[in-house]
Amino acid sequence: MRLGVLDVGSNTVHLLVVDAYPGARPMPAFSHKTELRLADHLENGVRLSAAGEESLRADVKEALRIAEDKGVTDVLGFATSAVREAENGEQVLARIREQTGAHITVLTGEEEARLTFLAARRWFGWSSGRLLVIDIGGGSLEVAAGLDEEPDALLSLPLGAGRLTRDWITADPPESDEVRKLRRHVRAEIANEIGSVLRHGAADHVVATSKTFRQLGRIAGVAPSIEGPYTKRVLRHTDIADLARRLPEMKLADRAKLPGVSVARAPQLPAGAIVADAILDLLGVEQFELCPWALREGIILRRLDMLAYGLDAIT
Repeated sequence: MRLGVLDVGSNTVHLLVVDAYPGARPMPAFSHKTELRLADHLENGVRLSAAGEESLRADVKEALRIAEDKGVTDVLGFATSAVREAENGEQVLARIREQTGAHITVLTGEEEARLTFLAARRWFGWSSGRLLVIDIGGGSLEVAAGLDEEPDALLSLPLGAGRLTRDWITADPPESDEVRKLRRHVRAEIANEIGSVLRHGAADHVVATSKTFRQLGRIAGVAPSIEGPYTKRVLRHTDIADLARRLPEMKLADRAKLPGVSVARAPQLPAGAIVADAILDLLGVEQFELCPWALREGIILRRLDMLAYGLDAIT
């Protein structure tokens, strides 16, 4: 069957079309992405603006049109932190559903972590042993760990690269005092909650997902995406720690010239590197591997599992 996954994130609205069947690896068929930056449309940080709702409706409508053109029979829509934290988020999605027919589910941070973990577990398999998965999004940081397909430790914190950039960084390049305060804030937030992950024991295999980690990896010299998803991409914590020091010292224009970095994502790189360095340090991780599958693939895999059992759910 041909499935579409409509991901309404803090930075983008992304439609991924895949050919997927129970028991088979989902095969990407088409991808369409728009840079909406929905989090920037939150009035006073709490309500999605009318302009933001209008832009989101237009992007969703266009994504549905493309999905229909590509022969998609089932669209799985979900929204993450930007909509989740808007006090009018559910009402906005309800109106968009009435106007477009799009069913978009708001995921909790824990559901994001759980589904991303499922994707990583299916990608790396049981031989990975106890798996630890780290995901830095635009609005939040998710961590999950466990021996099975269902993690026994879940953590979601409001430490996304986009959110921290908006809230803490004002200058280009960031002022040293801004960087110091941001670093202190990030480490305190993680340290306060990380015990829930550490108490279950050390991981046998640590993996990271998300655009932030992929871009940090490219800067550090891992293979580009053109070499395919089966190319192993391993990074050391020391690589990330070095970037957490260097990137905040660079001007935005210079960061945008780095390998694998898009102009749209370049502003978030210093904050993303600071979060990555902090979580790896506080978890005691010396090296980790990049995983090509993440939340969208987790949504697809859960959907296929539910269909196999005659159920209808994605979380």
